[in-house]
Amino acid sequence: MKNLFDAVKLLLLDMAATLFFLVLFLLTNNVALSVALGMALGVGQMAWQFARKQPIDTMQWMSLFLVLGSGTVALITDDPRYVMIKPSVIYIIVGVVMLKRGWMNRYLPPIAIQWVPDIAVIFGYVWSGLMFVSAVLNVVVALNFSVATWAVTMSIYGIVSKALMFLIGYAVMRSIGAARSRQQRGLNGNREAASMPS
Repeated sequence: MKNLFDAVKLLLLDMAATLFFLVLFLLTNNVALSVALGMALGVGQMAWQFARKQPIDTMQWMSLFLVLGSGTVALITDDPRYVMIKPSVIYIIVGVVMLKRGWMNRYLPPIAIQWVPDIAVIFGYVWSGLMFVSAVLNVVVALNFSVATWAVTMSIYGIVSKALMFLIGYAVMRSIGAARSRQQRGLNGNREAASMPS
């Protein structure tokens, strides 16, 4: 569970510059200021990690380049939608990574790996599908609605969809794991009874 929360924390840190841009834009309605400060935050995050000699992984570098690239285009065109599209790129990349069979196993406790490794694989693919759906939805909302509508819609959708997916996955895996465990105990009990002398 801790590993899953660590992964969510890293994803939020990767999205910090975009979220910062969003809040500033909603408060100021100034594309240039919002984009420039969002880009500065992205660079500042990397500089802070570099100064503390912390490792910088590929996803963080990619996120920085996306912030700088989409931010530069948004500044040149004075169009915030370029920054609003960035989460879709992240969703697609995360979705592709989640297509790796068994990626969820590193986030599961040993008892879940013992009883429901096959179900974890299925939910890994379902999570990947959710990322792709989220990427498409983000593009549709970003291109067809206002920044405020995009912000509200994608924020609520992002939180609710992932929370529901987590709860559904947890409930299903726990239920199937418990049923398999009971079944195994029943089989072991039958074997013991059969092996006892009559």
